[in-house]
Amino acid sequence: MERTDDQERRRGVVSIGAVVRRVRAYGGQFLLLAALTLVATLVISGVPRIVNGYAQEGLRTHLAAVPPQQRDVTYSTGPLVATENDTSLVAAHQVDLAALESRLPPVVRRTVEHRWFTGETVAGRVRGPDLAAKNLLVDLGLRAVPGIEEAGTLVEGRWPADAPKGQPMQVALAAEVARKLNLRLGSRLTLISPGPASSDSPPRVQLTVVGLFQPRADTDGLWDGLPPLLRVVEPVGDGEPFIAVGVVDGAALNRQAAAGWPLTFSWRYRLGAEGIDVRELDQVIDGLQQLTREAAGRNVVQGLDIPLRQFSAETDSARTVLGVIAAGVLATLTGLVVLAAGLLVRRRRAEFTLLRARGGAATTSAGRSLAEALLVVPPAGALGWLVGGLAPGAPGETRWLAVAATVLVASALPVATLAASTGGAGRNDLIRSRPSARRLTVEAGLLVLAGLAVVLLRRRGLTPGEVDPLLVSVPVLLAVAAAVVAMRVYPWPLRLVSRLAARARGSVAFLGTARAGRSVVVLPLVVVVLAIATAAFCAVTAAGIEASRDRAASRVVPADALILGERIAPDTGAELERLPGVRAASPVLYEAGQRLAKDAVGTETRLGGVTVLMVDGPALARIAREADVDVTVPAALLAPAGGAGPLPAVVSPTVAAELADAGLAGSAFVSAQGQRYEFRVAAQAESFPLLRADSSRFVVLPWQSLPRRDYAAVPTGFLVAGDDLDGDALRRAGDAGQSRFQTGGTVTGRERPRGVEVLTFADTRRQVGEGGANGVLAFGFTAGAAGGTVLGLLAIAFTVLAGARERGQVLSRLRTLGLSRRQWRGLLLVELAPLVGVSVVTGALVGTALPLLLTPVLGLSAFTDGVEVRVAFEPGLAAAVVALGALALGFAVAVEALNNRRMRLGEVLRLGEEN
Repeated sequence: MERTDDQERRRGVVSIGAVVRRVRAYGGQFLLLAALTLVATLVISGVPRIVNGYAQEGLRTHLAAVPPQQRDVTYSTGPLVATENDTSLVAAHQVDLAALESRLPPVVRRTVEHRWFTGETVAGRVRGPDLAAKNLLVDLGLRAVPGIEEAGTLVEGRWPADAPKGQPMQVALAAEVARKLNLRLGSRLTLISPGPASSDSPPRVQLTVVGLFQPRADTDGLWDGLPPLLRVVEPVGDGEPFIAVGVVDGAALNRQAAAGWPLTFSWRYRLGAEGIDVRELDQVIDGLQQLTREAAGRNVVQGLDIPLRQFSAETDSARTVLGVIAAGVLATLTGLVVLAAGLLVRRRRAEFTLLRARGGAATTSAGRSLAEALLVVPPAGALGWLVGGLAPGAPGETRWLAVAATVLVASALPVATLAASTGGAGRNDLIRSRPSARRLTVEAGLLVLAGLAVVLLRRRGLTPGEVDPLLVSVPVLLAVAAAVVAMRVYPWPLRLVSRLAARARGSVAFLGTARAGRSVVVLPLVVVVLAIATAAFCAVTAAGIEASRDRAASRVVPADALILGERIAPDTGAELERLPGVRAASPVLYEAGQRLAKDAVGTETRLGGVTVLMVDGPALARIAREADVDVTVPAALLAPAGGAGPLPAVVSPTVAAELADAGLAGSAFVSAQGQRYEFRVAAQAESFPLLRADSSRFVVLPWQSLPRRDYAAVPTGFLVAGDDLDGDALRRAGDAGQSRFQTGGTVTGRERPRGVEVLTFADTRRQVGEGGANGVLAFGFTAGAAGGTVLGLLAIAFTVLAGARERGQVLSRLRTLGLSRRQWRGLLLVELAPLVGVSVVTGALVGTALPLLLTPVLGLSAFTDGVEVRVAFEPGLAAAVVALGALALGFAVAVEALNNRRMRLGEVLRLGEEN
């Protein structure tokens, strides 16, 4: 091989055969470099695909929870009157169904799944003997619905047609609507135009019910128009009418338009999640906003942009976090590539020195290294890109980033060769080696730069949806700065330990600590700290988010279960406690929009309305404790019953400030269920369980301290603590309690109350942690923690291999002097334990500090239902660090033992051999 190399050098050309032979000679090192290249391009290619796949699935889940009607884009007109040219209004507007769709923005048009057109009259008062029999006041609209024959099925009669002139207009009703309004097949009705009667009013219309129908599928969007076809809209107050809609033929509707009845038309397009590409989310939102600006004289209603903006905010926050994690992983990979290149160059130092001695220039060795790198790195990069392309999900725009990564890895080897050929050989076994002024300046500059980056980030904040270079650089700079500090501080305690070990019996501790103080290698230590910091950041932030989700769920359900209704009989609590698994139940009362008063007669304070919440403080504390829910009950709500004077209340800061300004902080009145209660401001709270997260005006009163009244407070819900609760049984008990209250008084309700709602803490917690971009975030944390740990172990292996030759020489000489195998293992542990421990602990500390610095600007509250994410010390983190340190130390010892076995340590004693 040397003869071929000489010929190659003399001819000035690169021999492919010689390059291949050199690559084979150092196959292990080149294989490592190729593996790192493959991993880097695999991450660059595959991770964006996986992230997009999780984001797309999260978008589907997020939109699936949105009511279908909110995904509709609806165009509508005001009342239109027919012209005198005998034009069919219905037919003329029905053709616009395709025309309006063609004018939708392309990103919106691609998502349209279904489309519907309707034309209808303005609702008018309808009369008839069947309505009068039940004394019903009804407004009825007539609607032409193309396609209703396929979407519905007839229960009785037939579908309406255009009746001959002089005959009643034919109408079909939903079977449920007819039952509610006491109508049947053949019912006769008279429709009167709305508004006061005048000479210009449209004539009355005689109607006859010719058919009753029901939907084939309730979920068909054809039935979602407003007012609804399948049900009657209840009156909003006394003296107000029921509102219903009947189906008529389009030709009959045209006849009514010609008679002077105004018609309104609507075109409704339902958008589907399948057609929305998560990569075009911003364009879809902009397109929906564009619709309102280009309505062309029509009314446009759409509500899809609201859930899309919510999901976009979550995705932006998740991508920001992923940017931090990716920066740590890629920086670690970069450090490993530099370590691999340096290791390969050190193995070949004699070869490059011989080339220089034979007249070769410094660039000769670099050119040789470049040729070898080009033979190994590009194929590995291409393979990594292709394997990453097999990952599920849409690709990202990362092709040029992969090319840049491959070029950088390929150039690392020749650059390392140049650096080795120009650098001087110096001693690295001195425990008190003095760093150069240049090196100290660089290290001080890194510390200052890391501090400035943190200050700028906290002051400037972030732009949502963008991967900020400053944010990406902060974790890397902090990890590097921490590694530099650890490197400078690390030898000092070892010197003290080494002096103490020198006075003790045995040589293992002394030799191990002495060598540990000399074995600090800068770059491997930095890489280990980077990798462990990335893993710790992921673990700590994920734990903080999980704890915040627990608090978010406990804010909604501060117990094992919560029953919500209108008014529930007070004895329902005893009924609930008799159910299997229920340990305790406590009443709550919730009423919004209550007014504050100055006295018991209701003198206005001219302050805003408040939400009133009544809870049994001691019972709430007991239930929260038994349910193991993180809820702290203020001392003001634990006041015993029977106290005189105003009730101690917990109020929001806004209400407290207003009451203080009005001089009512010591005594004010608030209404609840028609009764006024005197209270005083005993404590303030930004939020309180059972209240909305955005509630800023509330008053919480202690139920156990309420004064006796002729009409006692009636619960609107119950908190329940227990094990293996049966939701159906809780629901039946709540419904029975509502019915007892409604029918047990002097005045009974006319309509059966709506059923109670049962919420469990487990279901609420699961809903907070599911859907949206949570899958993206979970993948990022899992991949970051696992990748950081694996790369950290690999960096520790490099740290061990960096000083393996010197340790091998010392070990061989000590073994010759009588060191036993057991003492050798102890020496190895003593030497490697401080280095591994410092690396792992420093990385863990940096990873723990990063969430404290970055959480305020990452927007993580989007994943916790608005609850602020607070990062706190977790006892499990300390255990994980100890376990990781033990694993890393065991791995380091295994790598060292394997390397020593491979080198055959006895050979280092041969004259002239350095191995």
